[in-house]
Amino acid sequence: MTPPFQKPGVYQNRLSPDVTFGSPARKGWWHPNNPCKFEWLMAPAPESPPVLAAIDVGTNAVRLELARPLPDGSLEILHQERDPLRPGEGVFKTGAISREVADRLMSTLRRYGALCHRFHARVRAVATSAVREAKNRDEIVRRARREAGLDLEVVSGREEARLICLGVLSGMPAGQRSLVIDIGGGSTEVATASGDRPEQLWSVAIGAVRLSELFPAPGRVKARRLALMRTFAEEAFRDALPSRLPARRVLGSSGTIQAVVTFAAGSSQATLRQVSHAVDELADMTLEERRRRFDSRRAEIVVAGAVILEAVMAHGGLRSLAAVDRGLRDGLLIDLNRRARTAMRDPSLLEGALALGRRFGFDEPHGRHTARLALLLFDGLAQLHRLPASSRPLLEVATLLHDIGNAVSYQRHHKHSFYLIQNADLPGLTDHERALVARIARFHRRGPPEPGHVDLAGLGNADVQLVRKLSTLLRLADSFDRSHHQPVRSLRLQLSRGAVAVALRARAPCDLELWDAANEAPLFRSVFHRRLELSAARR
Repeated sequence: MTPPFQKPGVYQNRLSPDVTFGSPARKGWWHPNNPCKFEWLMAPAPESPPVLAAIDVGTNAVRLELARPLPDGSLEILHQERDPLRPGEGVFKTGAISREVADRLMSTLRRYGALCHRFHARVRAVATSAVREAKNRDEIVRRARREAGLDLEVVSGREEARLICLGVLSGMPAGQRSLVIDIGGGSTEVATASGDRPEQLWSVAIGAVRLSELFPAPGRVKARRLALMRTFAEEAFRDALPSRLPARRVLGSSGTIQAVVTFAAGSSQATLRQVSHAVDELADMTLEERRRRFDSRRAEIVVAGAVILEAVMAHGGLRSLAAVDRGLRDGLLIDLNRRARTAMRDPSLLEGALALGRRFGFDEPHGRHTARLALLLFDGLAQLHRLPASSRPLLEVATLLHDIGNAVSYQRHHKHSFYLIQNADLPGLTDHERALVARIARFHRRGPPEPGHVDLAGLGNADVQLVRKLSTLLRLADSFDRSHHQPVRSLRLQLSRGAVAVALRARAPCDLELWDAANEAPLFRSVFHRRLELSAARR
C-alpha cells in the first residue's frame, strides 16, 4: 500500500509500536479503528555533525575551508576558496592597511561569512602577520565583525606556528621527530615536534611580501641587490633561531615553498643546493618570464620566497626539505574538531603556561598542586556547576598562573596576574579564551566576581557565570594550599541536596588550609547555592 507521503527519514508507529512494516528507515502500521487505513509518521533524522569553517587572513591571500567531521575523527572537505588579494600590500612600508585593501578584504569576508552562515558552521577566523602589525588592526577587526559577522582573531606568531604544525603533522606517528617551516607573506614560522606534538615554536619577522617590499625588484634582480637580500635573510634567522635544527623529517608548508621546491627540483622534495641554484635562476629572469611559470601574484614575490627558504635551510643545517599541501587552515579545522569532540587541548597549551610561569619566577609546586586540586573539584562537581568540558583547560591554566603577578608586586598581585595573562602569548588559546583565563585568575583573591564588576565588563552573561564558577573553584583550591607546602594529598566530594562535603586527605596538619577555605564558604554558597562542609584527616 502506498503511504500518504514519501519523505526520507525514520518512520515510527504512534499507535501500535509492535506492528511495523518496511525497512528500518521507513516503518508503518495499521490504524486500530480502521483496518483499511495505513499510517506513517516520519521522525526527525539524527542530527548531523556540525560543519567546521577555517578562515585564514594571510599577508598574501585569504582562504576559506569548510569541512564536516566524520565518525572516525577525520574531516570531509566540503568547500575551499583562495583569494590572492594580498591584505599585506603596503603594510610593511606604511604600517597600516590601506582603505582600498581593507575594502577588498571586507568584500571577501562578507562572502565567506555568508557561506559559513548558510552551512550553520562553527567558525574560527584568524589573521596573521599583516593584520598583526597594522596600526589599524582594531578597525579591521571591528569591520569584520560588523560587516561580515565574523570574529576575526589576530593570532600571535607562536600560535600561528602551533596551528601550522598541527595541520601539517596531524596523524604523524608518536616519537617521529619533525621540523615544519612555513614561509608566509610577512613572517616565517618554524616548529619542532615529536609526532604531532609541537615542542618549540618560533615566528621570524621575514616573509616573501615583506622582503619584496624592502628590496623591490620588479624585473631581473641585480647581483648586488640579491646579495643584500640574502644577507638580510641570514641575519633574520641568525638572530631568531638556534644554529642547528635537528630533525628526521623537514616539511615545508605554504604556497611559496611549494612553488620554489617544484621549480628547483621538479618534484616535492629539494636539496639546499637545488634551492640555492633556483635563487640564482629566478633572480636572472624578467618578471614576464617568471609569470610564465607562476601565477601573476606569486611571480612578484617568488625570488624573495626562494631567498628566505635558502637562508632558513642553510642556517638550520638542513640538507633537504619536502613540500606539503597542508598548513594553517588544516590546523584550524583539526583544532576546531578536537574542541568539538572532547575537552582536549594541544599539549603545548600546558607547556606554554608553565613556560610563562617560569619566566616570571612563579612558585611551580604550588601552581601545579593547586591546579590538580582545582581539576578534582571541577570533575567532582560537574553535576553542580554544569559547565562544558571545554572550560576545564581554562581552569587549569588560570590556576597554574594565578600568582604570576607576584613578579611585579605581592600587593594587588591578582590584578598584575590579570594583566600579564591578558597580554601573554599562550599558544592553544584563542583571544577570547585568554581573556577568560585572565579574569578567572584575577578573581582568585580579594573581591568576588560579582556581576557588574568593572573587570567583567564586555563579557556576556554566560561568560560572566563561567568566570564566577571557575574562579570560585580556583579560590577554594588555592585555600587548600594556603601554606604553599602542599599538606593536602587529595580530596573527596559528596553532594547532597543542600550541601557539598569536602573531605581533605592530608599528609600534615592543615589547620591554616581549613581556616582559609572556611572564609570562601559564603561565596561558594552564593555561586552554587550549597553549603560548604569541610573536614580533614591525616593519611
